[in-house]
Amino acid sequence: MIIFKEIDALQSFLAGKDEIGFVPTMGALHTGHLTLLQESLKHSKLTICSIFVNPTQFNDPRDFEKYPITLEKDIELLTNAGVDAVFVPTVATIYPAGLNKLETYPLGSLEKLWEGSYRPGHFQGVCQVVSRLLDAVQPHKIYMGQKDFQQCMVIKKLIELKNISTELIQVATVRETSGLAMSSRNMRLSATEKTTAVTISQVLDYLRDHINILPISLLLQEAQNRLMQAGFKVDYVGIADASTLEPIVQIDPKRDAVAMIAAYLNEVRLIDNKLIYTALQ
Repeated sequence: MIIFKEIDALQSFLAGKDEIGFVPTMGALHTGHLTLLQESLKHSKLTICSIFVNPTQFNDPRDFEKYPITLEKDIELLTNAGVDAVFVPTVATIYPAGLNKLETYPLGSLEKLWEGSYRPGHFQGVCQVVSRLLDAVQPHKIYMGQKDFQQCMVIKKLIELKNISTELIQVATVRETSGLAMSSRNMRLSATEKTTAVTISQVLDYLRDHINILPISLLLQEAQNRLMQAGFKVDYVGIADASTLEPIVQIDPKRDAVAMIAAYLNEVRLIDNKLIYTALQ
């Protein structure tokens, strides 16, 4: 595996290459990331992974400072996985003109709903970095996980706005045997907290399994109560149209829906989602 730190060297390596698969990450790699990479390795001739903790998508500077950095371990995992190259740029490489007066993207309601409401500016930061990474790598396919459901929709919108041919491949969430969605943030949880965190997955199952039994308003209230009783500080519990993310008050069996949760367990913010119907899986 080749490690690149500069865009010019990376692009020289990629010049003329066909069927490039790309997995952007912020490092602290886990089995979920490796699953994305395995999908790329299976369906692409060449697989690139990037590791870059993007400062523009963090609303809370303390969250940015606490983000786990495990570069040496990440490199070992990528090498063992058979990845062809890893791009590890600095902030100056990605943002040579600095972090002020960066471009914005017309994301519409996508950046105002759910995560957008609680993390203003977050998805602009995501677009700013992914736009630069797509320009650098110019992949045929980009692989992202369903756990970041709204982010996947934002990147799909970005690809449309940039009018590029990169195809977004959305891969199902990878879970621990307990049901907890794998996340780099799980590294910040104690053993006791990891046991408690499984409640999020269980509550999502409750929403999915009772969607045709109880009114959505009662379902959401019960879900929030269960999370609060387990010790979570809830940002949101919602059920939305899976194609628009607009909140829904009544299920339409002809349309896919997604149940979503974002909640703090002490200082760690966790997100997860599950599809109500399976057409998107």
